[in-house]
Amino acid sequence: MSKHTPNISSIFSQFRDVDVVIVGDIMIDRYLHSETERMSAEAPVPIWDVQRVDNRLGGAANVALNIKKLGGRPHIISVVGDDQDGHLLLKLLREQGMSPSGVGLDKSRKSTVKNRVISKNNQIFRFDYESREDLEEKVELALLDRFFSLIDDVKPKVIILEDYNKGVLTQKIIANIIHHTKERDIPVVVDPKFKNFLEYQNCALFKPNLKEASYYLDTDISELDDNMLIEAATAIHHAMSCKHTVITLSDRGMILIGEEMPILLPAYKRNIADVSGAGDTVVSVLACGLALGLDMTATAELANIAGGLVCEKPGVQAVNLKELVDETETIFNEALEHEVNKLVKEAPKVVEEKQKADAGS
Repeated sequence: MSKHTPNISSIFSQFRDVDVVIVGDIMIDRYLHSETERMSAEAPVPIWDVQRVDNRLGGAANVALNIKKLGGRPHIISVVGDDQDGHLLLKLLREQGMSPSGVGLDKSRKSTVKNRVISKNNQIFRFDYESREDLEEKVELALLDRFFSLIDDVKPKVIILEDYNKGVLTQKIIANIIHHTKERDIPVVVDPKFKNFLEYQNCALFKPNLKEASYYLDTDISELDDNMLIEAATAIHHAMSCKHTVITLSDRGMILIGEEMPILLPAYKRNIADVSGAGDTVVSVLACGLALGLDMTATAELANIAGGLVCEKPGVQAVNLKELVDETETIFNEALEHEVNKLVKEAPKVVEEKQKADAGS
């Protein structure tokens, strides 16, 4: 961990009660825990007997949940289908203590549900329900009305645009939000997908992952060495004209580009169970740090730790604040101990070199 590591207790206490508005695609991550003991008579396929169904908040709703777990106050703006799953989504939000008042219902759309069949902690297959077309114009305008009313009311410290390419973040909505929040001096943090990648220019912080960065550059950058990877990230940073760019690199960590020189933050060793939702956690920590004007290198290191932690748990998970505090303190103390041991080992050599220099002068 670098010299930019913050006072841990201080940074987490500052996250408390920060108002954050999240706009984007919300969904249900559904896990069908199943067993199979027989084959179907209709086709040569196993019959899966569903033992338990686990519905979790996904997409932008998981980002909102992460903000809440960090101590902030999340406010969601989105659209779901006026269907059974849409109403279940609203119920799940309420159960987590988050208001669904900013979520519109649209009879013409299907609510997004990712259904994963799980057996013995392994995902066997997945099937989805969703609508991916852009919102209709009247629905766009209604969403923008809710958005501007909300930011005038709560005066958030930061806006997160969470894009899963399910149609909520249209070009019109993106342009309106970035333009008007810039006038109000509210920073916008973007977690993009492939579509509309370049529509997010002039945001405050842009956070694509490795696949999304490769898509924009039209080349697979996953196998590049560190120097070439930084060059590729710098090209995206300049193209987006944003203040900060963070590219998450899966098991290689992340790159931060901003006011200082590009920094490559390596990932910490983890027992990976599931990478789903790690990006939601990372963008949540980055947004809170940006909202408070914290050192972005320190905040990125914190986000790096948080993202790794949720990968150790199966399924989409929000960050556990106590675990994050404990893990950050452990890593910081280990890094500090390493630096102290290094200084102790180098001290005799430094003294010897100084004595030689003094003798020669």
